[in-house]
Amino acid sequence: SMFSSASSLSAEDRVWMDRAFVLAEQALQADEVPVGCVFVYEGMEIGSGRNRVNQTHDPTRHAEMVALEFMESSRNDISEILPSTSLYVTLEPCIMCAAALYNIGVGRIVYGADNERFGGMRSVGNAQRYRAKPETVEVSTGYITSSSQFSCSFSCLVYLNPFQVVAGVDCDRSIRLLKAFYDKQNPFAPDDKRKVKKAKIEEKSEEKEKEEK
Repeated sequence: SMFSSASSLSAEDRVWMDRAFVLAEQALQADEVPVGCVFVYEGMEIGSGRNRVNQTHDPTRHAEMVALEFMESSRNDISEILPSTSLYVTLEPCIMCAAALYNIGVGRIVYGADNERFGGMRSVGNAQRYRAKPETVEVSTGYITSSSQFSCSFSCLVYLNPFQVVAGVDCDRSIRLLKAFYDKQNPFAPDDKRKVKKAKIEEKSEEKEKEEK
């Protein structure tokens, strides 16, 4: 299986995960959904990001996309080193980010809580779906707003090596941050959406507490 448990993490892995959580905390302070990430190659940080969706009014500015964009603009060897790179992220990457990460061939992904509504690693999407046929998979995404238009499409090569995944690292910490965000009330969300999301987070938190008892 490409999935392994949090018990397989090294002390160095823990340090990088802490760094990702610092970025998630910064996102929370900026009234963004609290997700942070860091890309590490040969023991060095080569890129990091946090959610900037509300700040930029751009629904694609997830932590992973912010970091990838920075790395692509700052390095010219990115495609060569990504297979030996680890991504540490505080929440399971969404389907959009997971498809991109799979497409560019990141070697290893370590993440916090599962993202049950949008998770692209195993909650909703998974690597098998991205390589379901013995050929390239065309992935397209896009949106149009009053002020901007975005669209992209790329081919997912089915013979790429699947990345290694360590899931469920510091789940409680991840859920606590999300709960803190929805307790603050996302100032950019419509009222009815805020209530539904808050109820779901609280329900998940209560289920976790029952399991621990």
